[in-house]
Amino acid sequence: MALNEVLLAVRPGDEESGRKLAQTLVDIAQPADAHARIAIVLTEEEREAVLQSLGVDDLSDISTEELARRHGTFKNVIDTVEKADLEYELGLSIGPHAERIIELATDADLAIIGGADRSATGKAVFGSAAQDVLQSAPCPVVFVRRD
Repeated sequence: MALNEVLLAVRPGDEESGRKLAQTLVDIAQPADAHARIAIVLTEEEREAVLQSLGVDDLSDISTEELARRHGTFKNVIDTVEKADLEYELGLSIGPHAERIIELATDADLAIIGGADRSATGKAVFGSAAQDVLQSAPCPVVFVRRD
């Protein structure tokens, strides 16, 4: 299987593992000479919180690149990828995490996601976007556990 397109999906909550997620992207995409795509995935509620934290009224008032550079979670990812001199495409997707990541993965040969280690009860009660992606993505998925 050739790796032509590698997707890294990041979201708020990935603060602790942002660099680890980005390094995983670098470690996989760079040797394969694959196109790297970083998707910032926000729910509607997260979008509002991010805009408020950045002092911006609307997403049209800020570029995706500026959002990524100013928001802590995404800044760590971008800094790590750029330090490794990996070319990448950056995008923003709004909606439920699992749904959006699965849709974004349709054009990828491999997807990289992060998540927390949760009990079976926690998954049953609260659901798990990572679990949904692992089970439903149209491509293989690398899961990077949060520290």
